[in-house]
Amino acid sequence: MFTSIASAGYFLALLSSTALSAALPSLSVPWKKDGIFARDSACSNGPFTRSCWEGGFSVDTDMDVKWPNTGKIVTYNFEITNTTLAPDGFSREMLVINGQYPGPAITANWGDTLVINVKNSLTNNGTGIHWHGIRQLNSNPMDGTNGITECPIAPGQTKTYTWHATQYGTSWYHSHYSVQYADGIVGPIIINGPATSNYDIDLGALPMTDWFHTPMFTVNALALHAGGPPTADNVLVNGSMTSIAGGQYATTTLTPGKKHLVRFINTGINNFLHVSLDNHPFTVISADFVPIVPYTTTSLVIAVGQRYEVVITANQTVGNYWLRVGTGGGLCDGPNANAANIRSIFTYVGATPGNPTSNGITLPSGCYDETNIVPYVKTTIPSQTPKELELTFSVTAAQNNLVQWLINSSAILIDWEKPTLQYVIDGNTSYPTSDNVYTVGTANSWQYWVIQSDASNPPIPHPIHLHGHDFYVLGQAVGVWGGDLSTLTLNNPIRRDTAVLPANGYLILAFESDNPGAWLMHCHIPFHISAGLGLQFLERPGEMLSSIGDLSGFKDGCESWDTYENGIKGFDMGDSGLKAREISAS
Repeated sequence: MFTSIASAGYFLALLSSTALSAALPSLSVPWKKDGIFARDSACSNGPFTRSCWEGGFSVDTDMDVKWPNTGKIVTYNFEITNTTLAPDGFSREMLVINGQYPGPAITANWGDTLVINVKNSLTNNGTGIHWHGIRQLNSNPMDGTNGITECPIAPGQTKTYTWHATQYGTSWYHSHYSVQYADGIVGPIIINGPATSNYDIDLGALPMTDWFHTPMFTVNALALHAGGPPTADNVLVNGSMTSIAGGQYATTTLTPGKKHLVRFINTGINNFLHVSLDNHPFTVISADFVPIVPYTTTSLVIAVGQRYEVVITANQTVGNYWLRVGTGGGLCDGPNANAANIRSIFTYVGATPGNPTSNGITLPSGCYDETNIVPYVKTTIPSQTPKELELTFSVTAAQNNLVQWLINSSAILIDWEKPTLQYVIDGNTSYPTSDNVYTVGTANSWQYWVIQSDASNPPIPHPIHLHGHDFYVLGQAVGVWGGDLSTLTLNNPIRRDTAVLPANGYLILAFESDNPGAWLMHCHIPFHISAGLGLQFLERPGEMLSSIGDLSGFKDGCESWDTYENGIKGFDMGDSGLKAREISAS
């Protein structure tokens, strides 16, 4: 007798459906249509049935309209502190969670409820955690965006974030108080769920980031008055790399003959990252939180904030292989002093330890998006003319060459003491111009926006991230969009939560107003949002308070922050407030 449908998969394929029904009437077996498995309620997730989940949920489920509710609560306790670490052998001051870098991986199942208690034990600085890509349906105050959905967590205080995992896949969390995340307040999120390709072993997340030896508050303060992007010192893979100061390569273990799920995340600051594993192609199965039709490639380009899930088959000679990581090239992102030497090691079980001698492809360069992304769950978008958001650039000599990115002539500048949510509570619609508030008030209607980068801007691309939603990419190219609706991709367009606005080009997005809240949309390069490149969609404000419920935690947090901020003589945010300089308590 077979002990499981997984172990019997090969033999069951030899049986006709009639014979199978007679032999194993109690089993429900996935069947294929156009090469893709279909599911039913009795199909469970396993190495040969990753498209299944449980309770009638599967990779076919549209996560916008349906998701599990397991009733399970998964709790984490985070304490943010100052420390000194040496991720690449170079010792520097860092801000970390629970004394480690990267921070602890949050792991849960699709449909679980997450409760994360975040204590701020920094010597000076507020903080707050944003759960990147998490929809936060009816939980807008849990988005962790200082000055919009919350006041910063004051030193010595704790905030509890509670949210429901209505999506599955790979993401990350990070501070949204400042450039803090670039100094270490960052970690992966893994929500287990179905997949569009089978695999045997989940190797977890592999976060990567460009890295500076100078504390980021200092780098950012200089970047606000600089003529170009700063030079990074390195790239870290899973929190580790070599440098002239020492360090070591991160190591990932492969089991011969097995298929492995790897979750790539660019948790970076400025660099686009190109990745390839010598002699091992990637089967790409997910982009951000969106399952996609699998495709095979020898390399991937990952913008800041983006994630890809890939399946790697360990079918090569037992040994050690280089994972090669390159940048955009320094002309479209930012220079990196160690760009030619960024690697990590994938080693087979049974291999002799040591650096690989493998050969691989020459990595591409450039700053762009993957184009082979086809969402597995199909959506057709109605045709409609998008509203324009014009992105321009200025350098203000009167303010010591202050660099600013402007959206419709306004650089975002928020107030930590009075978040947008407080305006909604007060019934006050007199938002400051610099809050860059765009109200979208009609329930479940489509919102269309074209972000047009002025041709006179510096030729720099921007990874645009939207909170509270995935969006659909209807158009994306260099140049000026001419307004021809027939050029838009409306039949199952690329869907994700972070996409690239090309240098001196346009990005056309659509999303459905199905989530009341104040949602930030911004460039995910800290230097750019720090200089104003952001706006917020205030979605269905009349329904926000009834949808989000208890606001006592919001009010208590703002009272604590007000006491802290007002106790600092000459307090100054330093920039947009969404990415800001370190506050001195002197």
